[in-house]
Parts: sequence; structure tokens; C-alpha cells
Amino acid sequence: MSEWAAKRFWTSTEVVAEGDGFSVRLDGRPVRTPAKKPLIVPTRVLAEEIAGEWQAQEKVVKPSTMPVTRTANSAIDKVAVQRTEIIDILGEYGGTDLLCYRATGPQELIARQAAAWDPLLDWAETALGARLKVTQGVLPIAQNPPDLARLSAQIVEFSDFELAAFHDLVALPGSLVIGLAVTFGQKSPEALWEIARLDELWQIEQWGEDEEAEATNRLKQQAFIDAARFFRLAQ
Repeated sequence: MSEWAAKRFWTSTEVVAEGDGFSVRLDGRPVRTPAKKPLIVPTRVLAEEIAGEWQAQEKVVKPSTMPVTRTANSAIDKVAVQRTEIIDILGEYGGTDLLCYRATGPQELIARQAAAWDPLLDWAETALGARLKVTQGVLPIAQNPPDLARLSAQIVEFSDFELAAFHDLVALPGSLVIGLAVTFGQKSPEALWEIARLDELWQIEQWGEDEEAEATNRLKQQAFIDAARFFRLAQ
């Protein structure tokens, strides 16, 4: 049996100013989140992107083609009611940050990691006042609590909508520093994703590309880029 999917029932979409934000209406009816809350977002450009996603739907609504709408829903239905827990979870990534765990060999890979990852850790120290320690291998290394607190302090400043996007910017690469680098415009999201994939790219060079793994990477990369774009639209 095929899975039930909502059918398109509207002809036109529009963006309407509502309080301090903006809503999207389908033939005059306001869009609501899955939890039936009003879908009101902080900026007009964000609402326009959501409206564009709804307008682009054809006979059947396909949520997989609506990343901006999905993240806005998450901000309202999940982040707004679990904000403290989400901040704590994201802050914990600083203690196991991808950039801090280096290969024990070969030397070429060690050098590549240093060349790509050290500048980001240096940036975190200079711009955010947090110097994370580096280790070789997978055994945990304890980071200094004051440094982790300085990184977490950046997250607290985000709005619910920014935080919804930031979750993917951190969780997908497994790096709090990379996520923060995106929000500060340190490098392009595309460049930072490639930096996060350094180990995978090394393996591809050695053993060749796995089609299934590469397809998964493309999906993750697009989600990462979508999250970066949402973050900007929400400001």
C-alpha cells in the first residue's frame, strides 16, 4: 500500500506581515506546523522562501523538497520547547570535536589534517577565545571547561530559528567549531563541508569511491548547505 500524502489544494501563496514576523498563506489560509502552531517566521525573506516551496509543489506535497519549511517547523515545534536541552547537546560537541582527533598515520594524512583543521582551531582561539586541545587517535581528550563554555556562549545568542539550522551545521560534520565557522562566515559552507570530509576524501583516494557512500554524502552535503542558507535567511 502506498503511503498517504497530502494533495495540493491551493492556487496561490502569499507572505503576510503578522505581529513581529511573517506568515505564509495558501489561498488566504495560514500555514501551520505539524503541531498545528502558526508558522510565523522572523524575516520576510525566510517567509518568501517558504512560500516558494509551497508554490513549487505539484499534485502531491513532497516534504523532502521543502527544507526551509521543515527547518522552520522544527524551530517552532521542537527548538522553542526544548531550547535549553538543544543548546546543551550542541555544546557537548565541543568536547568531542572532529577537528581535535587526528590520525596516527600515514604522515601525508596527518599533514593534510593539520593544514586544513589547525587554521579553524586557531580562528576559534582568536575570534572566540577558546583553544581546543588536539590528540592523535580516538581516545577522548578532556577539554578545558572555560574554553567549552566560551563556545557554548555563542550558541545561547542564537534565536530559535537560527538554532534549528545550527543543529545541522554542527551535527552533520560532528564539529562545533565548523558550525560556528559557518555562522561567522569564516569560509563558505561548501569549503567547510570539504574540510569536514577530509578523512573520507583520503580514503576515496586510497581505495576508490563507493557509490552508495557518495550518494549519502551528497544528501548530507545538501542538508548542510541548506542549513547554512536557512541560518542567513533567519537573521
